[in-house]
Amino acid sequence: MGLTPGPVPGSVVPQWCEGLNVGVLAPDYQRLVKALTGGSRAGGEVRDCRQLAVALGLEPVPAKVEGVRSKAKRLVARGWLAEEKPGMFSVAVGRVGGS
Repeated sequence: MGLTPGPVPGSVVPQWCEGLNVGVLAPDYQRLVKALTGGSRAGGEVRDCRQLAVALGLEPVPAKVEGVRSKAKRLVARGWLAEEKPGMFSVAVGRVGGS
């Protein structure tokens, strides 16, 4: 009754819209966004997938890097991240915030 379940690992990435915060994303996606913001709400970094893999505590081997790339591309397609140049990702302006 009015209870909204939290994000579930493997769940679909919602399209970003005003009022959504990173908390609606599945844990793997939240970690990826936080790796780009450095945990802060303002600004962020531009990183490639190898750098993101390392920031997430993964070994920068091709299989892990491609997994990160897939998730980052999905977040770009849904409006959460921006791809500054091919393979260089950042948080889209105004996308991180809330509680």
